[in-house]
Amino acid sequence: MSEIIKSKRGVEITAVFVLLLLLATQLFLSVRWQSQTWDEANHIFAGYMSLKTGDFGLNPEHPPLVKMLAVAPLFSMPLKVPELQNRFFKEEAFLGGKEFLYSNDADAILIRVRLTAAILTMLCALFVFLGTKEMFGTGAGLIALALLVFDPNLLAHGAYVTTDAGASCFMFATVYAFYRYVKVPSWRRLTLVGLALGLALAVKHSAVLLFPMLFILAICEIARRRFAAGEDDEGGKNIGKPALRFFLALAGVIVISLVVLWAFYGFRYQARPAGLELIPPFTAYAQDLKPTEAWLIDTAAQYHLLPESYLYGMADIFKTTYPSYVLGKSYPSSVWFYFPVVFVVKSTIGFLLSFLMTLFSIVTRRLNDWREILFLSVPPLLYFLVAMKSGTNIGVRHILPAYVFLFALAGGAAWALISRNRKWAYAVGAALLFHIVSSVLVLPRYIPYSNELWGGSSNTWKLLSDSNADWAEQLKEVKAYLDARGVKDCWFVYFAEGVAEPGYYGIPCKPLPTVNTLWVNQKIEVPPVIEGTVLISAANLSGFEFGPGRLNPYEQFKHIEPSAVIGHEVFVFKGRFEVPLASALSRVQNARNLLVAGQTEAALSEARAAVALAPESVSARMITGDALAVTGRPEDARAEYEKALQLAKTIEPEFQAREIEGIEKNLSGK
Repeated sequence: MSEIIKSKRGVEITAVFVLLLLLATQLFLSVRWQSQTWDEANHIFAGYMSLKTGDFGLNPEHPPLVKMLAVAPLFSMPLKVPELQNRFFKEEAFLGGKEFLYSNDADAILIRVRLTAAILTMLCALFVFLGTKEMFGTGAGLIALALLVFDPNLLAHGAYVTTDAGASCFMFATVYAFYRYVKVPSWRRLTLVGLALGLALAVKHSAVLLFPMLFILAICEIARRRFAAGEDDEGGKNIGKPALRFFLALAGVIVISLVVLWAFYGFRYQARPAGLELIPPFTAYAQDLKPTEAWLIDTAAQYHLLPESYLYGMADIFKTTYPSYVLGKSYPSSVWFYFPVVFVVKSTIGFLLSFLMTLFSIVTRRLNDWREILFLSVPPLLYFLVAMKSGTNIGVRHILPAYVFLFALAGGAAWALISRNRKWAYAVGAALLFHIVSSVLVLPRYIPYSNELWGGSSNTWKLLSDSNADWAEQLKEVKAYLDARGVKDCWFVYFAEGVAEPGYYGIPCKPLPTVNTLWVNQKIEVPPVIEGTVLISAANLSGFEFGPGRLNPYEQFKHIEPSAVIGHEVFVFKGRFEVPLASALSRVQNARNLLVAGQTEAALSEARAAVALAPESVSARMITGDALAVTGRPEDARAEYEKALQLAKTIEPEFQAREIEGIEKNLSGK
């Protein structure tokens, strides 16, 4: 008997090892030929400065754990570190990050930090196996692990220096640790819950959702025990004592977690070391929050309940919202159905079938382990509902933690079905095989993945945008394409232009304006007509940032068949193209800079040239009005502002709401 047990144990260890090895291999293969993603240089630079100087003010949008962990191997490298320039904190982090990455060996830095960040994804996989095994058995654990190991969304983000995979890891670890405490309460297990929760908080601000998750799970456990005890059971009536123990335990967990969080900030309230200030200051940045949000942030700041950098990041989350692009349509802000659509489009068909089998298993009570069901369903449900109301409609990565819980629940449900009837093994095996094959076929291009029902990766850009379809990581592939065809003269609408550096890889293309280049004030000269090879990133081709129709400088390209597509993410066009709005935007930027420099007549000339190119451009009309006002022609300026207001109210007005508000202030003299 002992030999059989040892044999089964050996098979289990071997299976887990092989699956983890496959996960590590896929993560390595997916990122080794990729350039930086949109966000990574920012995270890398901020993490390096946090460890080196204790500066947590460069990237307060995100807590420091992943950044600091990922950059640890960089301290053995001789690196050039850019001087800080006291800019707006996002510009400081992104532009400083760009200089930091590309003034050194960018590829060596990226491979080191990514392989280190991937440790958290590996750890997440191990937690999912152990948790699912403890809840439902070894077979369930292996199914859950296989779902995770071959999930294209986790593989896409599992080795990047970003927060999504790390948050998935420690949010699952926290709930799993609380599950173990609920089963067998002890101070040791309670401490582990607090430690896991603290690590989750130190990864991503959305981990604060663990507080209501744990509270709800405690309520569910109390109710489950009350129901299980029955009305006539004396133990069931005396529910007060266990309830009190639970809530005292949660209080202890909160205290431990906050100590862990403070430890990552060096137990220092101030975001930046002596002599450096947040730009803008905390009070100025948080002043226009909604009343409830402002009260929460202000109270926590007043009593130093949380580190300043952490609170600053929470304020940034409350303030930030993005336009949405769903099923080929642009929306000016977040929409509630974004993440349900993303889930259906970006999940493999195999996983969707597993999800349906999970629902069937629970509804028919094939799976009736209610404690386990609640612990694996309440967290993803709450997370998903909050995500649906959030303003971060820019990628499936923002719901990765929900996937991790669902993998474990799906593993348990599948094993319950198989245990009841061995014939279910065929259905489970088919779904798992479909899941694996769908993932393997897109290796190593996981970012633009969508399932076969929606046309696969080549069709993703028509349905979704941003990191669902293109996260700007394809510069090496673009370089290989251009070299193979001897292209030396080209134009590039690159999604991360301004915060990444195509020239580092020898890409000869001249940049075209994007929302990002305007934000970082990257000087770009664009003629009204361009010729030759034009490359456009999928995220820019969708037009979700500029807006639809006449607001999008590159709208015409959506209706032209590309001559080639690089990695499903960069579209290649050849010919002669009129780009008056792109040219006008470059002139608007020049005019704005000339005004700042005090060269008013030159600014007015540029502004009028912009209007001549794109008479329907609100920004061209506004800068012309500004130039006229500065040169002492208020009536002419007012006429331009009124024309701008008319255009903003008649051309996609819902996408120009901010412009309308600014123009009306100008006209009222406020």
